[in-house]
Amino acid sequence: MTGSEASPSFRLAYVPGVTPTKWVRIWNERLPDIPLTLLQVSATEALGVLREGGADAGFVRLPVDDTDLSAIPLYTETTVVVIPNDHVVAAVDEVTTEDLADEVVLHPLDDTLDWERPPGEPAFERPATTADAIELVAAGIGLLVVPQSLARLHHRKDLTYRPVTDAPESRVALSWPQDATTDLVEDFIGIVRGRTVNSSRGRTQAPEEKQPPKAKRPATGGTRRQPTTGKPTARNPRGGSSGGRNAKTGGKTGKPRRRS
Repeated sequence: MTGSEASPSFRLAYVPGVTPTKWVRIWNERLPDIPLTLLQVSATEALGVLREGGADAGFVRLPVDDTDLSAIPLYTETTVVVIPNDHVVAAVDEVTTEDLADEVVLHPLDDTLDWERPPGEPAFERPATTADAIELVAAGIGLLVVPQSLARLHHRKDLTYRPVTDAPESRVALSWPQDATTDLVEDFIGIVRGRTVNSSRGRTQAPEEKQPPKAKRPATGGTRRQPTTGKPTARNPRGGSSGGRNAKTGGKTGKPRRRS
């Protein structure tokens, strides 16, 4: 390899809330000689990073423009409202957007939910990030509706969350540039889709072991036993059993002798 050639590697972007640990572990087990580099990016810049070649693939939030990017939907998240521990909503198991109508609901600039109209009363100013909005919730400024993974990511002891049953849901997908579907991308797709190492697709399949040919059963010699059915045979033209009483008596038949 010349000095101008770069060694193979794989760059994986992921947005906040996604935990790629399981897939990275499988990659390291199957492709130990090809390092995987993780790159955390915001939800708003993730697609741009893929288009500009900053990553080979990435875990992003839908929707994705399918004109230049491919995407495989993976799972859908529950949407929750983040609240202080002593808030009245903390007393119930779940809420609707109507239950939040009189509350100030923060709507950060990096919001990942596709709202037709955000619930509640808007704040005077939109926070720049979800992390900033979490701080405002802790300060009692308002509430925040986010995917559950983001509520867990920004967990604080003084805050809790409850499911919002009728809010938009966030879907996570694996995405990559359509014109850069490399062999390594195919390998990672196989890992995410749960293909085994011996799958017929992908490049990491193990060679199949050749089974030794089965030994042929040796031909048996000797005279074949005659069937014992009632059908006529060469040795028993009249049919019937060849091993019965007549065979023992030499085949003699006739009427029994009368005693004197």
